[in-house]
Amino acid sequence: MDAFNAISEAAVFYIVAAVIIISALGVVFSRNIIHSALLLVMSFLGIAACFFELQAGFLGLMQILIYGGAVSVLIVFAVMLVMQERTEKTNAAIASRSVSTVSALLCLALFVVLGCCVAPARLLTSSSIPVPDAVAALAGLMLGDYVLAFELAAILLLVAVAGAILLARGEDRPC
Repeated sequence: MDAFNAISEAAVFYIVAAVIIISALGVVFSRNIIHSALLLVMSFLGIAACFFELQAGFLGLMQILIYGGAVSVLIVFAVMLVMQERTEKTNAAIASRSVSTVSALLCLALFVVLGCCVAPARLLTSSSIPVPDAVAALAGLMLGDYVLAFELAAILLLVAVAGAILLARGEDRPC
């Protein structure tokens, strides 16, 4: 039964890795900037799935909250402010095929160099016993001792969202 679990875990990892790679390539090669932003969210969520698979629940939750939520909303608001009329064919790098070819070759070279650096490295293992419910302990701290800082950050993000909406409306319309 252990062999079946190992095979199924490996299959899940490879499926999630394929989704991450395909969505990351979609971010780079999409002609529509909105599609690129949505594919970026998909790659963030795929990375969170990898963290959950590695039994790192806190990192997975932070990946979803920070990158899947806050950073993605920030990117969508930036797109909304900059590209108000037309969002099709907004990816300037795709317009020039020579730039795309050079970028793809540079990315491939970087991938090969990083692979050569990481392949001989040994993975470090820890002999310490993991905390059974680290997420609950951190949630208790965030909503207990540090609740003021947590709520101030939420209010700051709310004000930023409201400001972005007002800026996107334009000056010619009254509030």
